Amino acid sequence: MLALIHSLAQVPFAKPHIDYHALAPEIVLTVLAVSLLIADLFIDETRKYVITTIAGVGVIAALIPIVTLAVDGSDRSLFGGAYVVDNFALLLKALFLVAGYLTLLMSSNYLQEGDYYEGEFSFLVVCSLLGMVVMASSRDLITIFVALETLSIPGYLLAGWRKRDRKSNEAALKYYLLGVVASAIMLYGMSLVYGITGSTLLTDIGAKLPTITDGKPLAAIGILMVIIGFAFKVSAVPFHQWAPDTYEGAPTPVTAFLSVASKAAGFVALMELIFIGFVGRPNVWAPIFWVLAALTMTVGNLIALRQTNIVRLLAYSGIAQAGYMLVPFAVAGDNNAAQKSAFTAILVYLISYAAMTLGAFMMVIAIARKTRSGEISSLGGLFEYAPGLTVVMSIFVASLIGIPPLVGFWGKLFVFRAVLDAGTGWALFLGVIASVNAVIALGYYGTLLRTMWMKPVPDGDRRPIKVPQSLVVGLAICALAVVAGGIYPQVFTRFGDLARFF
Repeated sequence: MLALIHSLAQVPFAKPHIDYHALAPEIVLTVLAVSLLIADLFIDETRKYVITTIAGVGVIAALIPIVTLAVDGSDRSLFGGAYVVDNFALLLKALFLVAGYLTLLMSSNYLQEGDYYEGEFSFLVVCSLLGMVVMASSRDLITIFVALETLSIPGYLLAGWRKRDRKSNEAALKYYLLGVVASAIMLYGMSLVYGITGSTLLTDIGAKLPTITDGKPLAAIGILMVIIGFAFKVSAVPFHQWAPDTYEGAPTPVTAFLSVASKAAGFVALMELIFIGFVGRPNVWAPIFWVLAALTMTVGNLIALRQTNIVRLLAYSGIAQAGYMLVPFAVAGDNNAAQKSAFTAILVYLISYAAMTLGAFMMVIAIARKTRSGEISSLGGLFEYAPGLTVVMSIFVASLIGIPPLVGFWGKLFVFRAVLDAGTGWALFLGVIASVNAVIALGYYGTLLRTMWMKPVPDGDRRPIKVPQSLVVGLAICALAVVAGGIYPQVFTRFGDLARFF
């Protein structure tokens, strides 16, 4: 033993090279999280809103190194290729940080009412953002799993933030239990993939999977289990049961955060796995995504038709929107043109979905300040006493429908382009299903618009709504993104072309 220790002592160990510029967004968020905990110890209970302000400034500060890295333009690979900072990672990191900032804007006034406005809320949001930012650069199964748990665990706590509300407690419990089961299934699938390929690096897995002859069934099972784990995260049917109850029971800013940022992180992980790690086995994953996309679109839209609560309606609408985003995965393996179109379609849809869904949830918070209700009927006659809010909400709803010239139209158009580029019978059949579902969605979105514009005010109270400045800023950012992205879609398509892995 002494001889072994002596021999090891003689071995010159190379000092690992760490690119701190590449890791700057993660470092800023880590420092911010620690700073929020310390600030919470010293700031008086009556001034806890300062912590949210600090968190917002810190999240914006994390965007600065993303801009400098984008200006630099060079791809950076760290830790043996397990962590990569490229255009794809930078684009998605920026999306996560903006979504996190808008969530903090929503929460700055909303959570002051009641006994749950605490410094820990901002801390948990920042910790979840850190996991999402890490996910955008992960190119290794272990890194992906750690990032997923880092972003998920704070989400479980945030879902139950209203401690004395039974619905909130139920939401957190359902989200946690189903999330743990999904993580276990996904981890077991990752272990099978590692056992077959002998590597956790996605590039190595992508090179070895197509050449494997022994253990093909195990490889297929491993891929299936990994996809099931992330299907839960993106609330794909039949793994969606947690979403409606969790969205309704959680505070509305948390619902918006889970519906947009957390779901986007799941899609980012799927893009990394499918287009890098599992790209050589479309015969395994393409049929799975075909079924998931068809079920998710159809079930989400049909159940949304029966909803009377606007948060549950947006929850099932989000499930249906996830189905549209799954369509490109189902057709991506047919040829190179379809693969490129699918990649761009997913990115464009993620960005557009984030803008219009965050805006819709902000509108729910703004209107509920007066109505004190989440029922769709409470929006009756909104145009009579809040015409500006009605117009803005109509923009978000019209974008969710896919009406031009708003960004939601281009999201759906790129999905259909990927279907046409695939050109197969099954791909076109899935495109038909997506088209039918887009028409079905007109039913519940049209009901929402008709209630705001044509129905009478239910309680006769026509006093104007006072919207906090933070919500005004957030609504302006989302509305600008929805309208500008619809008028100038070339910006999003350019992002999609630059961010491709191939």
